[in-house]
Amino acid sequence: MMYYTGIDIGSTASKVVVLDSEKMVANFVIPTGWNSKDTSREIARRLGEMGYPIDENNKVLATGYGRISVEYAQKVVTEITCHGRGGYAIVGEDCTIIDIGGQDTKVITVEKGVSTNFLMNDKCAAGTGKFLEIMANRLNVDLKELYELAEQGTPLAISAMCTVFAESEVISHIGSGERREDIAAGVVDSVVKRVAGLVSRHAVKGRLVLTGGLSECPYLIRRLSERVGREIYAEPLGRYAGALGAALIARDGKKVK
Repeated sequence: MMYYTGIDIGSTASKVVVLDSEKMVANFVIPTGWNSKDTSREIARRLGEMGYPIDENNKVLATGYGRISVEYAQKVVTEITCHGRGGYAIVGEDCTIIDIGGQDTKVITVEKGVSTNFLMNDKCAAGTGKFLEIMANRLNVDLKELYELAEQGTPLAISAMCTVFAESEVISHIGSGERREDIAAGVVDSVVKRVAGLVSRHAVKGRLVLTGGLSECPYLIRRLSERVGREIYAEPLGRYAGALGAALIARDGKKVK
Protein backbone atom coordinates (compact mmCIF):
# COMPACT_ATOMS: atom_id res chain seq x y z
CA MET A 1 0.00 0.00 0.00
CA MET A 2 1.13 3.56 -0.74
CA TYR A 3 1.29 6.16 2.04
CA TYR A 4 1.54 9.94 1.88
CA THR A 5 3.25 11.75 4.74
CA GLY A 6 3.09 15.47 5.44
CA ILE A 7 5.69 16.89 7.82
CA ASP A 8 5.31 20.43 9.15
CA ILE A 9 8.45 21.44 11.04
CA GLY A 10 7.62 24.61 12.92
CA SER A 11 9.99 26.62 15.08
CA THR A 12 8.35 25.27 18.25
CA ALA A 13 6.51 22.06 17.34
CA SER A 14 6.62 19.58 14.46
CA LYS A 15 3.45 17.97 13.19
CA VAL A 16 3.11 14.80 11.11
CA VAL A 17 0.14 13.39 9.20
CA VAL A 18 0.07 10.08 7.28
CA LEU A 19 -2.63 9.31 4.71
CA ASP A 20 -3.42 6.25 2.66
CA SER A 21 -5.43 6.52 -0.54
CA GLU A 22 -8.64 7.27 1.36
CA LYS A 23 -8.11 8.57 4.89
CA MET A 24 -5.76 9.70 7.64
CA VAL A 25 -4.08 6.71 9.26
CA ALA A 26 -1.72 8.43 11.71
CA ASN A 27 -0.81 11.80 13.18
CA PHE A 28 1.46 13.04 15.95
CA VAL A 29 3.28 16.12 17.20
CA ILE A 30 6.71 16.45 18.84
CA PRO A 31 8.76 19.44 20.05
CA THR A 32 11.07 20.76 17.34
CA GLY A 33 13.94 21.36 19.74
CA TRP A 34 17.04 23.28 18.76
CA ASN A 35 18.00 21.25 15.67
CA SER A 36 15.46 20.63 12.89
CA LYS A 37 17.59 17.90 11.31
CA ASP A 38 17.59 15.92 14.55
CA THR A 39 13.84 16.43 14.71
CA SER A 40 13.37 15.12 11.17
CA ARG A 41 15.42 12.02 12.04
CA GLU A 42 13.27 11.43 15.14
CA ILE A 43 10.16 11.73 12.97
CA ALA A 44 11.56 9.14 10.55
CA ARG A 45 12.32 6.81 13.47
CA ARG A 46 8.80 7.14 14.85
CA LEU A 47 7.24 6.61 11.44
CA GLY A 48 9.22 3.40 11.09
CA GLU A 49 8.07 2.17 14.49
CA MET A 50 4.45 2.92 13.55
CA GLY A 51 4.70 0.89 10.34
CA TYR A 52 5.16 3.76 7.89
CA PRO A 53 8.90 3.60 7.11
CA ILE A 54 10.62 6.05 4.79
CA ASP A 55 10.80 3.95 1.63
CA GLU A 56 9.46 3.76 -1.91
CA ASN A 57 5.93 3.17 -0.55
CA ASN A 58 5.86 6.40 1.45
CA LYS A 59 5.79 9.71 -0.42
CA VAL A 60 6.97 12.49 1.93
CA LEU A 61 6.35 16.21 1.54
CA ALA A 62 7.74 18.75 4.02
CA THR A 63 6.64 22.25 4.94
CA GLY A 64 7.15 24.78 7.70
CA TYR A 65 10.03 26.74 9.15
CA GLY A 66 12.44 23.77 9.02
CA ARG A 67 11.20 22.06 5.86
CA ILE A 68 14.61 22.00 4.16
CA SER A 69 15.94 19.93 7.07
CA VAL A 70 13.79 16.96 6.05
CA GLU A 71 16.40 15.41 3.77
CA TYR A 72 14.25 12.38 2.90
CA ALA A 73 11.30 14.49 1.64
CA GLN A 74 10.65 14.16 -2.08
CA LYS A 75 9.37 17.73 -2.15
CA VAL A 76 9.18 20.85 0.02
CA VAL A 77 6.28 23.33 -0.15
CA THR A 78 5.61 26.68 1.53
CA GLU A 79 3.43 26.71 4.64
CA ILE A 80 1.03 29.20 2.99
CA THR A 81 0.16 26.62 0.32
CA CYS A 82 -0.04 23.73 2.79
CA HIS A 83 -2.14 25.57 5.38
CA GLY A 84 -4.55 26.58 2.65
CA ARG A 85 -4.92 23.03 1.38
CA GLY A 86 -5.15 21.48 4.84
CA GLY A 87 -7.41 24.18 6.27
CA TYR A 88 -9.86 23.78 3.42
CA ALA A 89 -9.92 20.01 3.93
CA ILE A 90 -10.64 20.44 7.64
CA VAL A 91 -13.30 23.15 7.28
CA GLY A 92 -14.85 21.88 4.06
CA GLU A 93 -15.54 25.32 2.58
CA ASP A 94 -13.93 28.58 1.53
CA CYS A 95 -12.57 30.35 4.58
CA THR A 96 -9.96 32.68 6.02
CA ILE A 97 -7.31 30.96 8.12
CA ILE A 98 -5.45 32.58 11.00
CA ASP A 99 -2.27 30.68 11.78
CA ILE A 100 -0.46 31.87 14.91
CA GLY A 101 2.85 30.10 14.61
CA GLY A 102 5.92 30.11 16.78
CA GLN A 103 7.86 32.33 14.39
CA ASP A 104 5.18 34.37 12.60
CA THR A 105 1.44 34.90 12.22
CA LYS A 106 -0.37 34.56 8.91
CA VAL A 107 -3.89 35.32 7.69
CA ILE A 108 -4.72 33.30 4.57
CA THR A 109 -7.73 33.44 2.25
CA VAL A 110 -8.57 29.97 0.93
CA GLU A 111 -10.85 29.37 -2.04
CA LYS A 112 -11.53 25.83 -3.28
CA GLY A 113 -8.45 24.56 -1.49
CA VAL A 114 -6.11 27.17 -2.93
CA SER A 115 -4.50 30.02 -0.99
CA THR A 116 -5.50 33.08 -3.00
CA ASN A 117 -4.29 35.86 -0.70
CA PHE A 118 -2.31 36.15 2.51
CA LEU A 119 -0.90 38.66 4.96
CA MET A 120 1.98 38.03 7.38
CA ASN A 121 3.01 40.01 10.44
CA ASP A 122 5.87 42.37 9.68
CA LYS A 123 7.00 43.02 13.23
CA CYS A 124 9.02 41.16 15.82
CA ALA A 125 7.82 37.91 17.44
CA ALA A 126 5.52 39.87 19.80
CA GLY A 127 2.39 38.57 18.04
CA THR A 128 3.34 34.91 17.91
CA GLY A 129 3.23 31.72 19.93
CA LYS A 130 6.92 32.07 20.74
CA PHE A 131 6.15 35.32 22.54
CA LEU A 132 3.64 33.51 24.75
CA GLU A 133 6.18 30.78 25.48
CA ILE A 134 8.86 33.30 26.46
CA MET A 135 6.49 35.22 28.73
CA ALA A 136 5.20 32.02 30.34
CA ASN A 137 8.80 31.12 31.19
CA ARG A 138 9.31 34.57 32.67
CA LEU A 139 6.25 34.02 34.89
CA ASN A 140 7.53 30.53 35.78
CA VAL A 141 4.47 28.74 34.40
CA ASP A 142 3.74 26.53 31.39
CA LEU A 143 1.40 27.68 28.60
CA LYS A 144 -1.65 25.91 30.04
CA GLU A 145 -1.08 27.65 33.38
CA LEU A 146 -0.55 30.98 31.58
CA TYR A 147 -4.02 30.78 30.04
CA GLU A 148 -5.57 29.71 33.33
CA LEU A 149 -3.98 32.70 35.08
CA ALA A 150 -5.01 35.07 32.28
CA GLU A 151 -8.63 34.00 32.53
CA GLN A 152 -8.65 35.16 36.16
CA GLY A 153 -6.94 38.50 35.55
CA THR A 154 -7.49 41.99 34.20
CA PRO A 155 -5.05 42.77 31.37
CA LEU A 156 -2.13 45.06 32.15
CA ALA A 157 -0.76 47.12 29.27
CA ILE A 158 2.11 45.56 27.35
CA SER A 159 2.67 47.92 24.46
CA ALA A 160 6.15 47.12 23.06
CA MET A 161 6.22 45.66 19.55
CA CYS A 162 9.52 43.86 20.19
CA THR A 163 9.69 40.74 22.36
CA VAL A 164 12.81 41.98 24.15
CA PHE A 165 11.18 45.26 25.19
CA ALA A 166 7.87 43.54 25.96
CA GLU A 167 9.73 41.18 28.27
CA SER A 168 11.20 44.24 30.01
CA GLU A 169 7.65 45.52 30.56
CA VAL A 170 6.68 42.17 32.10
CA ILE A 171 9.74 42.26 34.36
CA SER A 172 8.77 45.78 35.40
CA HIS A 173 5.24 44.62 36.24
CA ILE A 174 6.67 41.75 38.30
CA GLY A 175 9.01 44.13 40.11
CA SER A 176 6.09 46.46 40.87
CA GLY A 177 4.25 43.64 42.60
CA GLU A 178 1.45 43.30 40.05
CA ARG A 179 -0.68 40.15 40.21
CA ARG A 180 0.50 37.28 38.01
CA GLU A 181 -3.07 36.87 36.79
CA ASP A 182 -3.12 40.45 35.49
CA ILE A 183 0.32 40.14 33.88
CA ALA A 184 -0.71 36.88 32.20
CA ALA A 185 -3.92 38.51 30.94
CA GLY A 186 -1.83 41.38 29.57
CA VAL A 187 0.50 38.96 27.77
CA VAL A 188 -2.37 37.13 26.05
CA ASP A 189 -4.15 40.40 25.28
CA SER A 190 -0.97 41.73 23.66
CA VAL A 191 -0.93 38.82 21.20
CA VAL A 192 -4.68 39.06 20.60
CA LYS A 193 -4.43 42.77 19.72
CA ARG A 194 -1.63 42.17 17.21
CA VAL A 195 -3.39 39.25 15.54
CA ALA A 196 -6.67 41.18 15.39
CA GLY A 197 -4.82 44.09 13.80
CA LEU A 198 -3.50 41.75 11.11
CA VAL A 199 -7.00 40.38 10.47
CA SER A 200 -8.40 43.91 10.15
CA ARG A 201 -5.99 44.62 7.29
CA HIS A 202 -6.97 41.48 5.39
CA ALA A 203 -9.98 40.97 3.11
CA VAL A 204 -11.73 38.24 5.11
CA LYS A 205 -13.81 35.74 3.16
CA GLY A 206 -16.01 33.07 4.73
CA ARG A 207 -15.49 31.77 8.23
CA LEU A 208 -12.46 32.80 10.28
CA VAL A 209 -10.66 29.65 11.36
CA LEU A 210 -7.72 29.46 13.78
CA THR A 211 -5.06 26.83 13.07
CA GLY A 212 -1.80 25.94 14.79
CA GLY A 213 -1.22 24.98 18.42
CA LEU A 214 -3.18 27.93 19.77
CA SER A 215 -6.35 26.55 18.16
CA GLU A 216 -6.47 24.32 21.26
CA CYS A 217 -6.78 27.31 23.64
CA PRO A 218 -10.46 28.25 24.25
CA TYR A 219 -9.54 31.37 26.27
CA LEU A 220 -7.43 32.86 23.49
CA ILE A 221 -10.07 31.99 20.89
CA ARG A 222 -12.73 33.75 22.94
CA ARG A 223 -10.59 36.87 23.45
CA LEU A 224 -9.66 36.98 19.77
CA SER A 225 -13.31 36.63 18.75
CA GLU A 226 -14.21 39.54 21.02
CA ARG A 227 -11.41 41.71 19.63
CA VAL A 228 -12.16 40.90 15.96
CA GLY A 229 -15.90 41.30 16.46
CA ARG A 230 -16.89 37.97 14.92
CA GLU A 231 -16.65 34.32 15.86
CA ILE A 232 -13.32 32.56 15.41
CA TYR A 233 -13.72 28.87 14.76
CA ALA A 234 -11.29 26.15 15.76
CA GLU A 235 -11.36 22.56 14.57
CA PRO A 236 -9.99 19.49 16.40
CA LEU A 237 -7.33 18.97 13.71
CA GLY A 238 -6.43 22.66 13.48
CA ARG A 239 -2.91 22.10 14.79
CA TYR A 240 -2.30 19.69 11.89
CA ALA A 241 -3.51 21.93 9.05
CA GLY A 242 -0.04 22.41 7.55
CA ALA A 243 0.96 18.76 7.82
CA LEU A 244 -2.40 17.60 6.47
CA GLY A 245 -2.11 19.98 3.55
CA ALA A 246 1.38 18.66 2.80
CA ALA A 247 0.14 15.05 2.87
CA LEU A 248 -2.80 15.89 0.62
CA ILE A 249 -0.54 17.64 -1.89
CA ALA A 250 1.75 14.61 -1.85
CA ARG A 251 -1.25 12.39 -2.56
CA ASP A 252 -2.55 14.70 -5.29
CA GLY A 253 0.79 14.39 -7.03
CA LYS A 254 0.55 17.92 -8.42
CA LYS A 255 3.55 20.07 -9.18
CA VAL A 256 3.64 22.89 -6.66
CA LYS A 257 6.12 25.52 -5.55
